[in-house]
Amino acid sequence: MNVIGYALCVIGAAFGISFSAANVATSMARQPEVQGRLFTVFILAAAFIEALCLIGFVVAIM
Repeated sequence: MNVIGYALCVIGAAFGISFSAANVATSMARQPEVQGRLFTVFILAAAFIEALCLIGFVVAIM
């Protein structure tokens, strides 16, 4: 049962990161001059999503 909970957490994180990456790529294509700021925001968002995934892993183990 723990594996199913963690699998759902990983799937959610994968969808979250892919959704934000797609939106960042679209924004960079529209306005290339803000590439640096968008990339920084994307890295922060991906880190927060991964942190939530790790919290889900800990909860699934408990």
